[in-house]
Amino acid sequence: MAYEERETGNLIGSDKVEGTAVYGADNERIGSIERVMIDKIGGKVSYAVLGFGGFLGIGDDHYPLPWQSLKYDTNLGGYITGLNDSQLRGAPRYSNESSWNWSDPSVARSVDDYYGRIPAP
Repeated sequence: MAYEERETGNLIGSDKVEGTAVYGADNERIGSIERVMIDKIGGKVSYAVLGFGGFLGIGDDHYPLPWQSLKYDTNLGGYITGLNDSQLRGAPRYSNESSWNWSDPSVARSVDDYYGRIPAP
């Protein structure tokens, strides 16, 4: 697929976001984006799921982060968040897909509450 079809000045294809490095408050790499969760009705990205804590992708925990908590840093070539390692370790997470139910409103609420995010109506 051509570059123009997957990325422009302000748009990027989801396949290019997945795997992008995420850096913490100290500019140290803390993980990478595994997937983005898009609101079906509004069409906006609500969460990025960060893979963190494993070795070479094995044993990673999965941390849903509010999309607004990430900012792209062109110098780092990845997303940066204001979180440090200890804040992330205390955040809501799951170890496998079967242990996380996005359909349960309390699950998303736990992420929003932890990060102080007010979801869009």
